[in-house]
Amino acid sequence: MAYRIHSSSGHVCGDCDDDGEDAAGGRMLHLLTILEAVDVCVVVSRWYGGVKLGPDRFKHINNAARNILTAYPDMWAKA
Repeated sequence: MAYRIHSSSGHVCGDCDDDGEDAAGGRMLHLLTILEAVDVCVVVSRWYGGVKLGPDRFKHINNAARNILTAYPDMWAKA
């Protein structure tokens, strides 16, 4: 999970949570920063389906976040 919002003082602030998936939230926050997306929260959920994805899981998590953000640009503001 990662988010970036405008604070009450007008600054952009953001944070993330990995929930045990080391660096996944940080990578999504980096994606939000690159896209200059604000006033948005992205949550990507995955479950173990019997196949270990290894490091590729980060690619899939980031692709899921990027796909939804690019498919619905009207749902978030640009900084």
